[in-house]
Amino acid sequence: MSRKKASKSKGGNASPSGGTPAKDNTKSGKNSLVVGVQANGVVHPSRPVCNSSEFYDIAFKVMLVGDSGVGKTCLLVRFKDGAFLAGSFISTVGIDFRNKVLNIDGVKVKLQIWDTAGQERFRSVTHAYYRDAHALLLLYDVTNKASFDNTRAWLTEIHEYAQKDVVLMLLGNKADASHSRTVRRDEGERLAKEFGVPFMETSARSGLNVELAFTAIAKELKYRSMKETDEPTFKLHEYVSKEVQTTGCCRP
Repeated sequence: MSRKKASKSKGGNASPSGGTPAKDNTKSGKNSLVVGVQANGVVHPSRPVCNSSEFYDIAFKVMLVGDSGVGKTCLLVRFKDGAFLAGSFISTVGIDFRNKVLNIDGVKVKLQIWDTAGQERFRSVTHAYYRDAHALLLLYDVTNKASFDNTRAWLTEIHEYAQKDVVLMLLGNKADASHSRTVRRDEGERLAKEFGVPFMETSARSGLNVELAFTAIAKELKYRSMKETDEPTFKLHEYVSKEVQTTGCCRP
């Protein structure tokens, strides 16, 4: 299996299309990324980029969606950098993304994670990115009932604009804020069961289930892309349920 070099994380707006080369910023010295999309939807760069020594075998696009203020950016920073983005809340403008390579069963899987703006005025921009996403993490804030109620509208958009086989997971974020909670865990579980998607509660502040959420997505995408005839079937729902129980997350 050939190996590719993973590009360094970078922010800013970029084209959602896997077949469109990124702009070459020669003034800043950044290398452009030229990619192609194969039949199975996996993104492979046609050449190594930047000077990173970290290689990867396959890559996928993952989108974080949900209302403004639910903690999408904080979740991404916790996963990518292992830190909590404390301080004043600043809304994401448009689209931003970061990369991280995970070792999944001996295969290096690069996740290109897109952080989207939750405000209504950016919704049309977000729609354009749905089509190229291999997986979507839909977040709501357990301390904000409105953000939970709005997940139905987000699910309607996802079903309208995303690929039919997109991997989807529901996350109840800010689970550490027990004193401010307005959405019970069982409410999230019922909604996820209604729509047939995996569910877990997360906390960007404490790190609860953050790594697990992205690892579960990466495992499912890797299995779909590279499954062998003699390979055991990977069941995302069962994996998530088992791992969440292992974390010992308390029910409110």
